[in-house]
Amino acid sequence: MRIRIVDAFTDRPFAGNPAGVVLLDSDGFPDDGWLQRVAAEVNLSETAFAHPLPPGGDADWALRWFTPVTEVDLCGHATLATAHVLRSTGRTTGAVRFAARPGVLGAAAAEDGTLTLDFPTSSLTPVETPDGMVEALGARPVSVHDTAAHVGDLLVELADERTVRALAPGFAALVGLSRRGIIVTAAAEDPGQGYDFVSRCFYPGPGINEDPVTGSAHTALAPFWSARLGRTELTGLQASARTGLVRTALRGHRTLLTGSAVTVIDGELLSSP
Repeated sequence: MRIRIVDAFTDRPFAGNPAGVVLLDSDGFPDDGWLQRVAAEVNLSETAFAHPLPPGGDADWALRWFTPVTEVDLCGHATLATAHVLRSTGRTTGAVRFAARPGVLGAAAAEDGTLTLDFPTSSLTPVETPDGMVEALGARPVSVHDTAAHVGDLLVELADERTVRALAPGFAALVGLSRRGIIVTAAAEDPGQGYDFVSRCFYPGPGINEDPVTGSAHTALAPFWSARLGRTELTGLQASARTGLVRTALRGHRTLLTGSAVTVIDGELLSSP
């Protein structure tokens, strides 16, 4: 059984967000315990598992995502990585549809090699700053929004890009402040650098203190910044140590997320289900 490590939302190795990808030949998923043990062994923010579905249905592949400690409801970078592996190995030549927890997710390739994901747009509800957040982040929010249930993050707007980049949060103190994690964001200091907004994402609850590039978070960042900047197509820079770019296009209840991916490891998984 092959296992790949793919760097997503980047066009060069050792940047973006690495994801494990396992394509299964079976018509179903193995035992959840085995899936979780593989994800723990890979020890990346997410490992994706996919198996083919019968032709003629609403989707082509079934897809699940696991952190080292738990299964998650939605993951953008590992979906991009899976679509990249399917295309680079010849398992698919056009658009591919994934059956996953939030419904059917699409992925389409462009002539330049980039991949575009079709994800549900997150709703945004203004909320009060939770007790303890200022101390945990080390910065005072400009605004805080709750995202839809399929994402489960709090989106926290900060004063400027420098504040976002300089954060050194207390990860243990962030646990329990949201259902999944914390997205911090600010407008780009200089849009001439090729991006419109910056973000960082913290998920200590599911076992990821800081996620390098978070596709699912951009389903909330896209409507947030589109409303403020007056444009439906934007580029976000996730300002983690690895960094990555996500191009977003808001299409009402759907958000398109575009990025590149690079396979860095292609090996054999010796432990079968």
